[in-house]
Amino acid sequence: MMWEAVVGLEIHAQLATRSKIFSGAPAAAGAEPNRQACAIDLALPGVLPVLNAEVLRMAVMFGLATNAEIASRSVFARKNYFYPDLPKGYQISQYELPVVKRGVVEIALDDGPTKRIGIARAHLEEDAGKSVHDAFPGETGVDLNRAGVPLLEIVSEPDMNSAGEAMAYMRTIHSLVRYLGICDGNMEAGSFRCDANVSVRRSGETALGTRTEIKNLNSFRFVGRAITYEIERQIETLAGNGTVVQETRLYDAVADETRAMRDKEEANDYRYFPDPDLLPVELSPEYIERIRAELPELPDVKRQRFRSEYALGENDARRLTAIREIADYFEAVANASRQPRLAANWVTGDLAAALHRANIEITHSPVGPEELATLIVRIADGTLSGKMAKEVFESVWRREGDPDSVIAKRGLVQISNPAAIEDFVDQIIAAHPEQVEQFRTGKEKVFGFFVGQVMKLTRGQANPEQVNQALRRKL
Repeated sequence: MMWEAVVGLEIHAQLATRSKIFSGAPAAAGAEPNRQACAIDLALPGVLPVLNAEVLRMAVMFGLATNAEIASRSVFARKNYFYPDLPKGYQISQYELPVVKRGVVEIALDDGPTKRIGIARAHLEEDAGKSVHDAFPGETGVDLNRAGVPLLEIVSEPDMNSAGEAMAYMRTIHSLVRYLGICDGNMEAGSFRCDANVSVRRSGETALGTRTEIKNLNSFRFVGRAITYEIERQIETLAGNGTVVQETRLYDAVADETRAMRDKEEANDYRYFPDPDLLPVELSPEYIERIRAELPELPDVKRQRFRSEYALGENDARRLTAIREIADYFEAVANASRQPRLAANWVTGDLAAALHRANIEITHSPVGPEELATLIVRIADGTLSGKMAKEVFESVWRREGDPDSVIAKRGLVQISNPAAIEDFVDQIIAAHPEQVEQFRTGKEKVFGFFVGQVMKLTRGQANPEQVNQALRRKL
């Protein structure tokens, strides 16, 4: 019997504001525990929340970028539950009337096609504090610095049918919020994380199966592995005539499995009701249009422009536009060098590999776009061969100078004079009559030997294309 998985994600994007959603306390991470929790965050008697206007602007930006409906009237509600890291005993969130609803994004799948994924809603809410289990032996501490930090919770429709689709969707949303500048996307710090709702049903059925929720997944890899495990677990349970229990589960990355955490709450368990301390939010058409005018060029639009303006293939265009900073870097190199294809190859190849080895973002690259553009120009004008360019790149990466100064110091100028190259070729042919005879009797592999000998004689500085042409002609 065939089974079909149904997956939906609830992504929590921490909004990149200076202060919290309902107080003036700093929202930045990294402070000593409980140093950034003010009287409002601590829910002391008599305090009142005041909405941070910047979080509203960011939510509307996201809604416009996903072609969603922007609510002219939205309401904040109290979501009641009791944990030590929630001082008020409730979380201020949005329930029946969120600020954003019914959006859509398009995801690219590994095998080529694209798929549209619906966004049911995106609502504003405050984050809770953090329980710290490893600071005191046998005890749990509570850090309330994060209490009140603004979140945009992005709830997808159950439109995904595999772990791969869920990962692609999460990457798409991650790219989008970074393009918009509303979230730094730092998954290690928890500013971009998600909960996954997973169920399975028999192929051909339309009713959804019983779902489980996997909480607090903070990497693309963990999202994929957790969903894959949970799908297999549910199929195995149902195939054995068992019952899937609606519950909240945690993913154990070490054991690579999900484990039951608690029964899954329903909405009525939270006893939502409108927060009496906060007025409804009303947005005018003029306000929404002002924010629409602030939108940057979005990834899909930029990808199409890169394909037409720089003649890039679909894969290169997607890789270069996935992260805004990489797209900006590439465009600076392409425009300065006037060699977009070479620029794409270097940014997605040698530069990407170097950044990965050093575990740094492109914004901290030791090789700036101007330097990489100079290097590419030297390849295009024949000064450097590809091999020599890699050597220069490594020197610039180690901050030994700009490309031109490294070329001058090391004497790394490609030999492109036809007469000089023919002279080197003549020397190698004359020195190896046995290999010449082998080549002329049909042993084509010997040709690589001659190329290697010429390059060795010229210390790698001969133009490889001209060397090949001269050898073919003379042999």
